[in-house]
Amino acid sequence: MRRVLVPAFLATALTSALLTATLPAHADPAPAPGSPAYVARDLKNIADSYGRVTGPGGQLANPAFLPALVKQTNLLYATQLLNQAANPLRPVITAGELVPGWNVGNPLRAGWNGTRGTSTPISFLNRYGALLRGTVYAPKPGAKDPYTGETLTGPFPGVVITPGSIQGSEGMYVWLAQDLAERGYVAMTYDVQGQGTSETFPHVGDTTYPFCNPFAAPVDGNMLGCPGVPFQQLANFTTGTEDALDWFLSASNPYAGKLDRTPDTQTVTPGRTSRIAIIGHSLGAAAVSQVQGTDPRVETVVALDKLATQSSSGNLVGGTASTPNVPAVPALAIQSEYFLTPFPYFLSGPGTGLLPGASPNGPDPMRERRTGFDGWVAAGKDSMLIVPRASTHLEYTDIPYVLPASRYGQDLTSAYVQLWLAKYLKHEDVDSQLLGTQLHYLEPRGKGVWAPVTLDRDSNLSIYYCSAYDLHADGTEVRSPDIAGVGGCTP
Repeated sequence: MRRVLVPAFLATALTSALLTATLPAHADPAPAPGSPAYVARDLKNIADSYGRVTGPGGQLANPAFLPALVKQTNLLYATQLLNQAANPLRPVITAGELVPGWNVGNPLRAGWNGTRGTSTPISFLNRYGALLRGTVYAPKPGAKDPYTGETLTGPFPGVVITPGSIQGSEGMYVWLAQDLAERGYVAMTYDVQGQGTSETFPHVGDTTYPFCNPFAAPVDGNMLGCPGVPFQQLANFTTGTEDALDWFLSASNPYAGKLDRTPDTQTVTPGRTSRIAIIGHSLGAAAVSQVQGTDPRVETVVALDKLATQSSSGNLVGGTASTPNVPAVPALAIQSEYFLTPFPYFLSGPGTGLLPGASPNGPDPMRERRTGFDGWVAAGKDSMLIVPRASTHLEYTDIPYVLPASRYGQDLTSAYVQLWLAKYLKHEDVDSQLLGTQLHYLEPRGKGVWAPVTLDRDSNLSIYYCSAYDLHADGTEVRSPDIAGVGGCTP
């Protein structure tokens, strides 16, 4: 994926003039594209896409953020360098390993382990002999659900989280793993080969040294005969997901005894009874969209920008021409309005949203439905599509200060993921909350403080793109093609 530079310049120039605009995002449900009201609304949306950094309680406004970031960065960086020194035959040549702070995640979560849950660093060899590293999170013994007050008793369903590409690292997804562990799940984050703190090269053959032949015939969808190299390929993320599942369900997992292995008799997908969910972001979302169709251990899937059914070698949200994604299990899709940089509405092309295009008449409201949600509906599988307002591709990664993400997009995402897994893995009666107009979240503020946040659903959903659901709730099929009233959302 390529970074877009022009929209960043436009966003800076345009939002500087109207950064203090008081027009609410939903003040006019249908201003005409190009009208003053439409332009003002669009500029406010662009400004709000930096809310995690500049918004109320955001990184710049929270005095606890910078000291925590410095402390955690130094500690983590030293630990990573020591791990590399202790494993000289397992070279890690990645941004997550070499750039201080890259893998630190949200420093306001420091101290979580042992207080709100438990976590253990892990490592395992993938099918190509490369050493992958990760972390497993679980409920603290005797802990109570922080939302309901009920004591968490195992065994628990399991969740495996696959990172995004462009050097996405597991530290960026700690927020979701910890949130799920607090609600009664065993969750695993890990780095695919060539990213984060996982090894860069494979160990092909009977050798302890990293070795492969890039001129050999490609295997398992790799671009070259050097499995896992380069890192930016879908094969790293599909095989990474499968290998992570293998290890997660093995006796090597220190929390294996806490996993619920009883057959799930309430599953909505015949044959999928393992109480396991897979979650992926970016290229990881493309990978889990594919793996859910072929791996019988998966009972539900969550794709964070973007769920994919259409596959083509040139589409970074899809698979490959020979491996189409077949909807098999219930899917939650959380998808974004912008890619790495927000841009004005007239550059919101009809494609996947990864790159700007040309759209003088305003964004196509159906854009986010087409990548995967409509395919799931056509296949008769329960599905839900949520597009957070002012959201970017980076909502789902914790990155300090410089990159855009909305103020509450991550909160909204976690709240929906928690409810979705409660419905499809735990089979709890959460339909009224999942389809309701208010969501609740506990947000870290630093120094061991987690503060409650109430999220109004409609004001936190996209003003441009359809959010929708088509699922079975309370024994009947319910659907909404346009949750937030965007308009133009009926296929």
